[in-house]
Amino acid sequence: MDLLDAARAVRENAYAPYSNFKVGAAVRAVSGTIYAGCNVENIAYPEGTCAEAGAIAAMVAAGETELTEVLVIADSPTPTPPCGGCRQKLVEFGKPETKLTMITLEGTRIETTLAEILPGRFDAGHMSRT
Repeated sequence: MDLLDAARAVRENAYAPYSNFKVGAAVRAVSGTIYAGCNVENIAYPEGTCAEAGAIAAMVAAGETELTEVLVIADSPTPTPPCGGCRQKLVEFGKPETKLTMITLEGTRIETTLAEILPGRFDAGHMSRT
């Protein structure tokens, strides 16, 4: 299974009764293993979980902390980018050059990098006092 297949399959499991906007995400860890996540809504909107966060959580739960590629799929007219919070989560576990693909169900795609989606990112280097 590749990233697209994993994201497309998990998207079907999204819990989106309020927005009806299902999103699937898949990340490839440095080991090559693919982890997937879907959005999980909650009636108290801020309490939901994005697909990207779910995929990252699955990767970390499996003991991995570095991702090398990301794919996000949604049923939208244009490819759906990660929200601001998920951009920060992705850069926590990826490198600036990590590839991000955003794709619609019809196949329209945008390919970019984590550096391009979050310029001026806040990272561990900001925490160093040396």
